[in-house]
Amino acid sequence: MESPINTLMVEGSIDDQVLEMAQYLETRRGSQGLVAQIKSQLEGEAYDLDNCLREIVNASNSLSTTPEKGSILSLVIYRGNYLAKCEIEFIPAYNLLIHLVRSSTALPELLPTILQNLSTPPSTSPINGPSLSVHALSTIFNVLPASSPLRYPVFKATLQVVTEHGMYDVLAPQLKNIERWVGEWGSSVAEIRDLYIALAGVAETAGDSDQFYSFLFRTLQGFTPEESTGEEARTIAVRLLKASVNLPSRLEFDDIISLDAIQQLSNTDPEAFALLEVFAGGDLEDYEEFNDEHDGWVDDNGIDHSVAFRKIRLLTLASLASTASSRELPYSVIARRLHIPSEEVELWVIDVIRAGLVEGKLSQLNQTFLIHRSTYRSFGKSEWEEVGVRLDNWKASLRNILEVVRGAREQVVTQGGDSAVQSAMNGGGNALQVEG
Repeated sequence: MESPINTLMVEGSIDDQVLEMAQYLETRRGSQGLVAQIKSQLEGEAYDLDNCLREIVNASNSLSTTPEKGSILSLVIYRGNYLAKCEIEFIPAYNLLIHLVRSSTALPELLPTILQNLSTPPSTSPINGPSLSVHALSTIFNVLPASSPLRYPVFKATLQVVTEHGMYDVLAPQLKNIERWVGEWGSSVAEIRDLYIALAGVAETAGDSDQFYSFLFRTLQGFTPEESTGEEARTIAVRLLKASVNLPSRLEFDDIISLDAIQQLSNTDPEAFALLEVFAGGDLEDYEEFNDEHDGWVDDNGIDHSVAFRKIRLLTLASLASTASSRELPYSVIARRLHIPSEEVELWVIDVIRAGLVEGKLSQLNQTFLIHRSTYRSFGKSEWEEVGVRLDNWKASLRNILEVVRGAREQVVTQGGDSAVQSAMNGGGNALQVEG
């Protein structure tokens, strides 16, 4: 959608272009009067270009009946030779309209009407109509300065067309720019929130779970602690929580559970919050216990049971690795804690390695998993205590090593000193012999 090019090539004076547009619109509407009205406001003391543009924009809804393609293109005006009756293309027609209004001081007033017209694709092109609307909207977006707040409503109008006509593929490449754009536009907190919620909705409809989660998360980040107690925040928090469980690639929960709106669910939606706590720090047995205590809740609330079971097994294995007393984790322990046959252990270990939760090596001979690195699922008081214990152990080991090194050094110094004394004594004897 965004393009570095923001130039429209249109020949002729602005007055001539306004008249040309009026002539075309009058032809499309099949009624007289617009051209005469425009002419009267472009002459003498009555000159009022902005009002002419208002008349043009108010009549521009007839562009929605413009053929996608025609036989004559009359948007380029050749030195005052006006072609009043012609059939032109939709995109060039809008290019001229955009060119006329973009430099007008009345643009903020005129733009909503143009956007409203473009929200309904041209009926004369049932197949390509939505693409034509998006093309015109993209042109408006790109001719506006990068920091123009008017880009916000243009993007919202584009989002509406994309959503209603299933054109997510057109939108997806631009999503990486959204956070930068709203900063450049100086969008308000309310505008950003509204946009993020809309983007989350269209991503969800298109099946883009990662972007759906991302925009819901960013939406909740924008809520103040006071706002986080409201119903809007609660609704979004529940959607985000369910998405975090259903999204196969989402294996970290520290970021979401720390959000104020998510914490509020412990009061308003205790079952949902309890489920999140299981995935944030629990294991497979905790998940099964949750299902026993809240029979049917998972299925009734849109949780994908198969995804949840697989995820909690991966997380359980990650916890086993991070809390293991040694660097060796027996297959038998993994099988027992994951409730799986022993022959499936290696497959699950490979999956958890691929997920980036642990690193290690399988030893089929010893039936153990040799842990090289493990990731804590959450980092709280117990994890800090474990780090403290390990640091104390390392400190003790280093102290022992230091004592060994110090003893060896003292021994070397002592031996070196004895050798020096002996050498001096031998050297002194030789000197006396020479002098004698």
